[in-house]
Amino acid sequence: MSHFLPETDAVLTAARGLALAHSGLIEVNSSPLYLRARDADPARTVALVSGGGSGHEPLHTGLLGRGGLDAVCPGEIFASPHNRQIYEASAAAAKSDGVLHIVKNYTGDVINFQIAAERLRHDGIPVATVLVDDDLATDSADSATGRRGTAATVVVEKLLGAAADRGATLEELADLGRRVVARSRSIAVAARAQTSPTTVSPAFALEQGTLDYGVGIHGERGTRTIARPATGDLVRRMTDDLLDALPDGPDEVLALVNGLGATTELELNAIAVLLSDELTARGLRPVLVVPGTFTAALDMAGFSLTLTRLEDGWADLWTAPTRTPLVLPRPSLAPGESVPPVPTSASSPAPAPRTGGDRALLDRYALTVTQVRDNLTKLDQLVGDGDFGDNLAGGVRRAVKLADETGVDGTTALAEAFLNDVGGTSGPLFGLLFQHLAAASPADGGAPSVAALAEAAAAGHAAIHRVGGAVPGDCTLVDALAPAAASLAAARADTPLTEAPLTDAAQAAIRGALATASLRPRRGRASYVGDHALGVPDPGALAVALLFMALADIHEPATAPRLPAPGHITVP
Repeated sequence: MSHFLPETDAVLTAARGLALAHSGLIEVNSSPLYLRARDADPARTVALVSGGGSGHEPLHTGLLGRGGLDAVCPGEIFASPHNRQIYEASAAAAKSDGVLHIVKNYTGDVINFQIAAERLRHDGIPVATVLVDDDLATDSADSATGRRGTAATVVVEKLLGAAADRGATLEELADLGRRVVARSRSIAVAARAQTSPTTVSPAFALEQGTLDYGVGIHGERGTRTIARPATGDLVRRMTDDLLDALPDGPDEVLALVNGLGATTELELNAIAVLLSDELTARGLRPVLVVPGTFTAALDMAGFSLTLTRLEDGWADLWTAPTRTPLVLPRPSLAPGESVPPVPTSASSPAPAPRTGGDRALLDRYALTVTQVRDNLTKLDQLVGDGDFGDNLAGGVRRAVKLADETGVDGTTALAEAFLNDVGGTSGPLFGLLFQHLAAASPADGGAPSVAALAEAAAAGHAAIHRVGGAVPGDCTLVDALAPAAASLAAARADTPLTEAPLTDAAQAAIRGALATASLRPRRGRASYVGDHALGVPDPGALAVALLFMALADIHEPATAPRLPAPGHITVP
């Protein structure tokens, strides 16, 4: 499918297409992008808002409407929505008893939904969160990120949608959601990786006759590669693993058989029968067996199994009627009636122009990122989902455009672009760093002092730690930022730039970034692939090193470290 995405505004265009196919059900807000249900049940007092990276359809958007969600925030492909999308969608959809966020446990989603929730609370809007963390493949004591949120999100959204239409309060919905999550576990396998929209080729290679066991919905490699068994044996193994991890409880279960994008309905229906037989043989009652593609990973050839132990009344919530794209065809039209135009709107006025500051850093960083984007993408494909290079380059392009149109200085443009318009994990975290660096730029456009840069780097490091929790050794961008900040802090406050303190900081950042290749990641998406990440330097840490290289190149050109050749970053 990724062979035919539009070259520009692919996610917005797809959102408009969904609204076109379901006229009367959905409206599209274009800036920031979110979709909103037009026909909410009048008994509902709490708005349900969810979202995540695109490429998982029909997840989230398919359950938009009566019996489902009030608003959905789609990020770029495999990248979380940014906090402004979530904040404005929630504010627009909020009802008398507030807003409930349904969040998949991925770092970028968690951070951006947390920031949006803080903004909503500041506005006086009650908000609660249900965090979905059902993927048993990532249930490891060695990981600080915990289990990923995957296909059980569908179960949570469907049950909460029905309960919300019955007038449940914010506290009741939050409690129900957390109980459903606690009683749900998922596991996924893949025979072929998804097609990368960037390279238009499989994101990773599998040898003939093998499967990746424990893959993620963003195309992350499995926790291990196994010889491909017969399908019945594979379903038996997955069922055993699910039941070993599933908490004790009632014998009635909901079984979701989910395709990852390229698995046919024929296969999914057959797997559903195999799963039902396995559950029955173990004395369980699969009262709901649901095959279909609900949480895709673009066009990955694979499937996941989700089991949820059902409490009293949950089956009724699952079968409650809905009016959503996932279960309804396009609404019929009267003879001669045309399809109404897709409602769109735009909000958020352009930021007010500012003057002063250092534009040179923005231009230098933009040039460097353009040179290394493809290699950053390849590195990220080895340890994650391959979106980092595009996310970083897209944010820098937005910053250049913002600076050109408004006159805002370079680091401020970077901060505003990454905080307000770049999703994923990297967007808000880099935005926080740029925000603090912007404070170090003198208003007259002159060179910043070493003391100001040291304070800014330390403050950026502290902010990123508060939001994401990463520390040196977790194999994240912090492994480059922390030594750079420490190097600047060690310089005397009155050290002139001619003594090359920025060169020293850049060298420290480079050493820290390259050292991540020997670390087993504990945070971020790389933590999900285990030993597959060993030998691969963290792309975010490299991007931080490139930033300090750009700073040194501007202010200390005689000593600044340089890329060995245009675009050169070694890919293992």
